[in-house]
Amino acid sequence: MLLNCHYFSKVLNHNTEINVIIPTPEGKEQITEQGTGKRYEYEKGLPVVYLLHGAYGDCSSWIRFSNIERYAQTHNIVAVAASVENSLYQDMVHGNQYFTYMTEELPSYITTLFPVSKKREDTYIAGFSMGGYGAWYLGLSHPERYSKIAGMSAAMDIDGLAKGCLDGTIDGPFPWKDAFADPNSLAGTDKDIFELYRRCKEKGIVPELYQACGTADFLYQMNLDAKERLIKMGAEITYSETSGAMHNWDYWDKEINKILDWMIG
Repeated sequence: MLLNCHYFSKVLNHNTEINVIIPTPEGKEQITEQGTGKRYEYEKGLPVVYLLHGAYGDCSSWIRFSNIERYAQTHNIVAVAASVENSLYQDMVHGNQYFTYMTEELPSYITTLFPVSKKREDTYIAGFSMGGYGAWYLGLSHPERYSKIAGMSAAMDIDGLAKGCLDGTIDGPFPWKDAFADPNSLAGTDKDIFELYRRCKEKGIVPELYQACGTADFLYQMNLDAKERLIKMGAEITYSETSGAMHNWDYWDKEINKILDWMIG
């Protein structure tokens, strides 16, 4: 069941749109008279995955370009997709407070209105490209809320990406000076995935981590470097690499199904 919701966000101070997928009791893509295997688990709350879009996208990206509705049905999981423009999921210095919206207001809205579990062990976050960074950034910023984090083709090194975009060696639509107070100095801050992981480890609460990238992706080397750096810091990462896969939906659609297997398994 796919629900398209429009409502007023107090954090964003304007109407916003989200897509919510709720599995139906039958648990099958096609309903027949036999073998439907009805599942009624709404009262205890279903697991939920927050799906983050990439640059240039919005909450419709997952619905339009992937088979996420069928995958959510098969895995019996609620899927939520919201829109954050090209904000890199930040509480922007000049702009909307998307970090607060994604980590505070949206989960409260979802768990209040839909049959979703509020337990950490049932709450996951995943994304691709900008949303891959966003999933790690939001998840590691609030490790007490998310039990599993997955990033596909993720912009793992926000400091390196910012420097490359600002000096013109990397193309990107990101409003760096609106999103960050000092986009030239993001390493070691609470915007930096590596620093956030260090803080999680220090606190003794680290979500399970999944990192995926194709070998033909332009962010492949960044992902390799990030994996090596995190492992040296003591991180345990489920790593998925697909030969020849590029930065596109052909890859992300297949990978998100594997990620849901990992999350629910």
